[in-house]
Amino acid sequence: MNTQNLVESTLNPDHAVINEICDAGEPWVKEIKKGQTFRIVDLEGNQAVDTLFYNAHDATERYSATDTIRRQHSLYLTTGSKLYSNFGNVMLVITADTCGRHDTVGGACAAESNTTRYALEKYPMHSCRDSFLHALAHDPVCERLGMNKRDIPANINFFMNVPVTEAGKLEFADGVSAPGKYVEMRAEMDIVVLISNCPQLNNPCNAYNPTPVRLLVWN
Repeated sequence: MNTQNLVESTLNPDHAVINEICDAGEPWVKEIKKGQTFRIVDLEGNQAVDTLFYNAHDATERYSATDTIRRQHSLYLTTGSKLYSNFGNVMLVITADTCGRHDTVGGACAAESNTTRYALEKYPMHSCRDSFLHALAHDPVCERLGMNKRDIPANINFFMNVPVTEAGKLEFADGVSAPGKYVEMRAEMDIVVLISNCPQLNNPCNAYNPTPVRLLVWN
């Protein structure tokens, strides 16, 4: 982690137009307008916040891990990182970050991955994919855009530490976040943000204890 990327925000939470808590295991969907700033706060530390972004007017344009990694030659996100869409457009720019490293390749937990990584009896456990699917089926914003399970691309895992080994394998390592750490980004287009605040109970990186996050938006 490069400490030069650690940048604090000057924005006052008292002036936010949205200031909400998302409990662990819950989805969260909001529209964010171009020019607004969006902050995710890791309230208790090392909580993975699985996040997707979509063009608020056309959900076929969405966050692209491939474009974001390729254009910036980096697997990790921090201050200054641009989040690109599958159309090659910049969706958001990270303007402040007190954690310093966010994962782009670890993906979202699902029944299948829980079974493969942990044990067969883990299959029924709630997962981030379940939260994404619930929001796509029931949230009015997602319904307006006509979204369904085909609209779940590779996501960002804010605050999650997933090193890539020299052999090209992924390691789900201890987190580098802490209580009160946050990441903040400015929207470069009208977007919809879809979050699954991860319910994972099988991974020691969160001490087997998923926790709430705070979500804020400023004009």
